[in-house]
Amino acid sequence: MTEATSPTPAPDALVDVLADAPFVRLVATDDGDAIAAAALVAQALRAVDTPFQVRVSRDPVPDAGDDAVAVTVGADRGPHAIPGTGRPASTDAFATARALGDDPDPVVALAGVVAAGSVPGTDGSGDALEAAERADRVRRRPGVALPTADLAHRLAASTLVRTPYSGDTEAARAALAKLGLPADLDDDAHRRLASLVAVDVADAEGASTRAASAVERALRPYATVGDAAPFETVGGYADALDALARGAPGTGIALALDADPSDGLRTAALDAWRTHGLAAHRALDTATTGRYDGCVVVRVDLAGDGTDGGDDSADGDDAAAVLPTVARLVRDFRSPEPVAVAVDEAAGRLAAAGTGGGRAADDAGTGGGRAVDDAGTGGGRAVDDAATEPIGLGDACRSAAGEVGGDGWGTADRGGIAVGAAAEADGVDESEATDGDITGALAALREAL
Repeated sequence: MTEATSPTPAPDALVDVLADAPFVRLVATDDGDAIAAAALVAQALRAVDTPFQVRVSRDPVPDAGDDAVAVTVGADRGPHAIPGTGRPASTDAFATARALGDDPDPVVALAGVVAAGSVPGTDGSGDALEAAERADRVRRRPGVALPTADLAHRLAASTLVRTPYSGDTEAARAALAKLGLPADLDDDAHRRLASLVAVDVADAEGASTRAASAVERALRPYATVGDAAPFETVGGYADALDALARGAPGTGIALALDADPSDGLRTAALDAWRTHGLAAHRALDTATTGRYDGCVVVRVDLAGDGTDGGDDSADGDDAAAVLPTVARLVRDFRSPEPVAVAVDEAAGRLAAAGTGGGRAADDAGTGGGRAVDDAGTGGGRAVDDAATEPIGLGDACRSAAGEVGGDGWGTADRGGIAVGAAAEADGVDESEATDGDITGALAALREAL
């Protein structure tokens, strides 16, 4: 159900500052929502000829310098911020861009909303959805949110779902073959595809009760209309932005900023997304899992994930980029606990994801049937109306890292730790980064939680 599309109050103080700024530095957290939000503000600044810079950081610190205005996107830091707490940063960025006199791209805003774990039309995004529908930029249809029509390859790589064939293109192709889908999918074919995915997510070995509701944001997607949008669905766009934010942030920013991306940019973004998704799923395939009070821990080895090169090779993604996606997949589809932690001991890193802050995984106790029922006719939302209080994972990671001489970072509902050589590579002084290992950091994090 879509919320009312009454005007969303813009952060007036920020609008006033931006309107008079000689130069703006936007620093976004490394997620798809923050990249989309930063791009919306940057587009508005470009429209009024205000110079700007956009960069991505896992733990952004505003640094204006000289007379520039610094804005943090995705975290509540510094004098000017679009924090993304309580609702997606993209919704506030869309309102801010409008208040600056721009006509912001509603598809970018909606992609940010989905990347944040929400559903278009909810959590403050009613105005963006209304604008997209009024301009005939999106249309809702049955099916699954994928970036392109190449079903087997895209379904295997999608991080909006976790199925028995995730990470395995040939297995996905075999599952699709049983449906006998036509080359050009009509609504009935899209419904059958959605039903297959919904059932396979909910019935997969080890699936949590949360999985049946988490899959909903991948079902009955908003298809994009026209050639300007880089991908065929808003959800596919969101999935790509989230992967790019960690693995190829420069490409992600360029994609979100470009009103009509070139074929080369689309291809680069799609390739980076697919490599990232395959790496995350394949790491999970060989993970070992342990359950503790309040969290589930999966141990992975991204350097030895079993890929053997070739078209499906995922060797290019490193632990820093992929571990947060692994943690999110476990949180949404495998963890009966509110926090999921992905650990790569060889890399000296871990990533944590929690269910706080109104994200799609909040309804851990909603049970297992609704996503299957809604696969073809849907309409429900992917979030629980009674959102839980955010777990301060970022602060917990900082505290735990401090106990072992590592580096910790994060926001309310996700975070990470690097120790030893990994922390040194991230800029921590050598004398402060060699006192512990990731196992000790994990123990300290579990204690902090």
